[in-house]
Amino acid sequence: MEQIILFAPLVGAIIGGFGWKIIGETAAQWLTTGLLFLAAFLSWVIMLTFDASAHDNGYYTIDIMRWIQSGTLDTSWGIRIDRLTAIMLVVINTVSALVHLYSFGYMAHDEQFPDTPYKARFFAYLSFFTFAMLMLVTAGNLVQMFFGWEGVGVASYLLIGFYYKKPSANAAAIKAFVVNRVGDFGFALGIFAIFYVTGSINFDVIFAEAGTIAETTLHFLWRDWNAAEVIALLLFIGAMGKSAQLILHTWLPDAMEGPTPVSALIHAATMVTAGVFLVCRMSPIMEFAPSATSFIVFLGATTAFFAATVGLVQNDIKRVIAYSTCSQLGYMFVAAGLGVYSVAMFHLFTHAFFKAMLFLGAGSVIHGMHHEQDMRNYGGLRHKLPWTFRAMMIGTLAITGFGIPLLYIGFPVGFAGFVSKDAIIESAYAGTAGGYAFWMLVIAALFTSFYSWRLIFLTFYGKPRGDKHTHEHAHESPKVMLAPLAILAVGAIFAGMVFYKPFFGNAKYVGQYFGVAYAEQGHGDDHAMDGHTDETHADDEHAATVDEHHGDEEVAHADDAHATETDDHGETHYVFDGEPGQGAIYVAHDNTTLDDAHLVPVWVKLSPFFAMILGFATAWLFYIRSPHLPRKLAEQQAPLYNFLLNKWYFDELYDAIFVKPAMWLGNFLWKRGDGNVIDGSLNGIALGIIPKLTKLAGRAQSGYVFTYAFAMVIGIVVILTYFTITGSYE
Repeated sequence: MEQIILFAPLVGAIIGGFGWKIIGETAAQWLTTGLLFLAAFLSWVIMLTFDASAHDNGYYTIDIMRWIQSGTLDTSWGIRIDRLTAIMLVVINTVSALVHLYSFGYMAHDEQFPDTPYKARFFAYLSFFTFAMLMLVTAGNLVQMFFGWEGVGVASYLLIGFYYKKPSANAAAIKAFVVNRVGDFGFALGIFAIFYVTGSINFDVIFAEAGTIAETTLHFLWRDWNAAEVIALLLFIGAMGKSAQLILHTWLPDAMEGPTPVSALIHAATMVTAGVFLVCRMSPIMEFAPSATSFIVFLGATTAFFAATVGLVQNDIKRVIAYSTCSQLGYMFVAAGLGVYSVAMFHLFTHAFFKAMLFLGAGSVIHGMHHEQDMRNYGGLRHKLPWTFRAMMIGTLAITGFGIPLLYIGFPVGFAGFVSKDAIIESAYAGTAGGYAFWMLVIAALFTSFYSWRLIFLTFYGKPRGDKHTHEHAHESPKVMLAPLAILAVGAIFAGMVFYKPFFGNAKYVGQYFGVAYAEQGHGDDHAMDGHTDETHADDEHAATVDEHHGDEEVAHADDAHATETDDHGETHYVFDGEPGQGAIYVAHDNTTLDDAHLVPVWVKLSPFFAMILGFATAWLFYIRSPHLPRKLAEQQAPLYNFLLNKWYFDELYDAIFVKPAMWLGNFLWKRGDGNVIDGSLNGIALGIIPKLTKLAGRAQSGYVFTYAFAMVIGIVVILTYFTITGSYE
C-alpha cells in the first residue's frame, strides 16, 4: 500500500507525459487523476489506522533498494511511515487529487495554447510535483529527502513557467528556482555538517545522537560554534527558501504566473509546507538549539506580520491569497520554533483545506470573469457565481478564525483556522511570556481578517465594476470545478474540531498520537508512562489520582473531559518524557509550552477573536459602508501606501544589491573577459603572429635554386660546427 501511494503519481507522470500520444490526452488526464485519487484514499487509510504504539519508536520503514554504500556512508532507499509522514501523505495527495480533478474544467480551454496540445503535459507535471513531495516526506535519510527537495524545485520551475510563451512566467520560474537555490545551499551545508559530526545521514542514527551533537563544537571563522546550533540554523535556511520566509520570500507572489491550480497545489500541499515539515522532522536537533529556535520564532512572527501588511493593499485576487500563505507559514514556524511541533503540523493540516479552497475559488472567479484577476474590476458577483461565493465565504471564515471563543464541548467550536491558529497564538504567549511573537501574530490576525474580507467585499458585493461585457457574461464554473470546493469545505469547517485533541490536547493525547513517551504529574507524584502504553491503563491511573484529590467526585468523571478539567486547574497534567528518536517528534523534558498554552489568561484566548472582529468591521466600513474611504486614505498616506504596495521594496532592494551588480559583472566578464581577453588573445595570435610567421616562411620558399643551395650550405656548416664543438664526432 505504501509503495502504491509513493509511486502511483510517478507512474501517472511517466505515462501521461510520454505516452499521451499513444493513449490520447483525455486518457492521460483520467489516468493521472485516477492514480492520485487512489493514492489519496490509501493515504487516509494509513492516517486513520496508523497506531504508533504498534511499532518500535512509533514508526516503521520499508526498504525498497540498497542505495549508497561507501565508507561510513551506508543507506537504503526506503519509505519511513510515522505520524508526521501520515499527516503529510493526506495533505499532499488529497489536495493534489482535487487539483487534478479541478484542472479538468479550468484547463479545458487555454488561450496560451490555441493550437498546441498542453493538457497531458500539465497533468504530468502535477503528478511529478506530487511524487517529488511524497519522496521528500517519506524519506528515512537526509539524502533521499534532498532528492525530493530538489525534485520539488524542478517541478515548481516547470509549473510556474508552464506558460512559457509569457516572459513574465519565464521570469517568475527562474526567480523561484534561483531564490530556492540559496536556501537549498544552506540545507546542503546542514546535511554535510550532520554527516561530519555523526558519520551518518540516516534519521535513526542522527536522532539517537542528538545529545552528542549538542555537546560537539565546530570550528569556523576562527572560533568554536555549538554543532546543534549551526546545524539547526543551516537546516532552517533551507526551510526559509522553500517556505518563503522573510528574506527568501520574494519568489512566492511571482509564482502566481502559473495556472491557478498550480498555485493551489504549491500553497496548500507542496513546496511551501516542506520547510515546516523539515523543522518538525528534525525536532531532536532543534530542541538542543535554543538560539536557532529563538531565531525561527522571531523570523516566523516577523514574516506573519510583514506578509499581512502587504496583503492589505494588493489588488490581484491571487496575490492577496499568496501573501496570506506567506503569513500563515510564519504562524507555523513560530509554533515549530517554540517546540510545539504538533501545533505547527495542526495548522499545516487545517491550512491545506481552506487555502486550497480559497485558491480554487479564486480560480473559479477568474474562470467566470474570463481571466480577469484585478478585484477592482469585480463587484456583485455573488449573484453570478453563487456556489463559488459560498465556498469563498467558508474559506474566509476559516482563515480569519471564526468561532465561538471560550466554548469547549470536548473541543473548541469554530472553523478550522479558529482552532489551529488560536492554538499557535496561545502557544506564542505561553512560550515567549507575551512577547514579540505573540503581539505580531495578533496584529497579523487583525490584518488577515481585513484583507480577507476586503477580497470578499470587492469581489462579491457592491456594484459591478470594470468591463460591462465581462460582467454580463460572467458565469458559474462547471461541476467538475465546484466538486473539489465542496469537499475542501468539509475540511475547512470540521478539521480543527475533529483533530483538536491529537494535535493540541495535553501531552497524553499528543504523545499517544505522535508516539511520544509522556509522564503524568500530580501533587509531587510522577507516574512514568510510555507514550505507547495502553490507554486504559493510563485512564485507570488518572482515575486513581482524581479520586485521591477529589474524593467526593465520581471516578466515572476521570475520563477525557475530566482530565481536561483537572489540567485547567493545574492539579494534574502530563509532560513529555521521551528520548530523541522515540516517536515522530521530540519535545525536551523541560519544554512545557504545550501544557502552558492551555493555562493562558482569558484575554489572551479572546485577543485573536477581537482582532478578527475588528478586521471584519474595518473592511465592512471601507468597502461596504463608505467605499470612498480607501482611496481617500491612500492619498493621505501615500508614502505608506506605496511602501506596502511595493512589498516593502524588497524586490527593488535585491535588484540593486544583487541583480544589477551580477548583471554588470556578467556583462563585464562577457565583453571584457571573454571578448577581449579570451577571444582577443586567440584572435591576436591567429591574426597577428601567425600571418607574420607564414609571411616569413613564404619568403624562404622563393623558388630559386641558388637560394635553396645556399640554405643547404649554411645548414651543413651549422651542423659540422655543432659536432666539432661538442665532440660528438667521437
